[in-house]
Amino acid sequence: MELSDASARILAALLEARTGQRLAVSRRWRIESALQPFIRDHGSVDRLVAAVASDRPAGLADAVVEALLNNETFFYRDRPAFDLLLGPALSRLERLRAGTKRLRIWCAGCSTGQEAYSIAMRFAEQKPRWQGWTVDIVATDVSRGVIERARQGRYTQFEVQRGLGVGQMLRWFDEKEGQAWQLADEVRRMVRFEVRSLLDLAPPPASFDIILCRNVLLYFCADRRRTVFARLAAAATPEAVLMLGAGETVIGQTDAFAVDPECRGLYLRAAAAAPVRLAAAS
Repeated sequence: MELSDASARILAALLEARTGQRLAVSRRWRIESALQPFIRDHGSVDRLVAAVASDRPAGLADAVVEALLNNETFFYRDRPAFDLLLGPALSRLERLRAGTKRLRIWCAGCSTGQEAYSIAMRFAEQKPRWQGWTVDIVATDVSRGVIERARQGRYTQFEVQRGLGVGQMLRWFDEKEGQAWQLADEVRRMVRFEVRSLLDLAPPPASFDIILCRNVLLYFCADRRRTVFARLAAAATPEAVLMLGAGETVIGQTDAFAVDPECRGLYLRAAAAAPVRLAAAS
């Protein structure tokens, strides 16, 4: 069934109003594929849009918005970036936090949880190194559905094979019936999941040493991106490290963060990055 321009604009406006994400004209092909079950139930896209506008049945608009979200993610997505984050960047934070022995990590826009659990697995694999430390990991997403999935820590065969080696699969997952793989409680308990939009205030304690916000800001308009960067900066400690998606950057987007001169591809609070840049230039 052909998608009318009016229906496409209404659904795109609903998505942006609820989540801040824009559904560009070039991506509106997703509407019919993502909403196929709803369209089938209502007989046409236009009838679905009318029902969404009246929110009848109750909760229909929320369900449609969740279906339109892009929840693509996988374990250790963009492995070189994770190697930087969990290698030299984490070692630097380890030295800086040696007095308090506490690290706080926020995965914003976490989808079904694989990236948050990737970090948790690394800490679990290095248990002697982090003996006596408190490592808080909080992961947030605007979608209630993906947060519930993330809390369960249950993934398909395809999902666990994306980014994980055989050794990690066998060490941290138990195979269940129906080709479902259950994450070990030891790792699952390390992450706290919350339903929260990037346009909301940061989750408590709002003082994070590592922030991941990956492949979400691509879908925000420039003004909303600046708002989100400002909120991320407000939630970051002065020495915090920010990790974006491979196709994202702070350059030309915000003055709150700057390129990490020691770990290219990661970002620091601008005040923390500036002295390093000046020293390198002198």
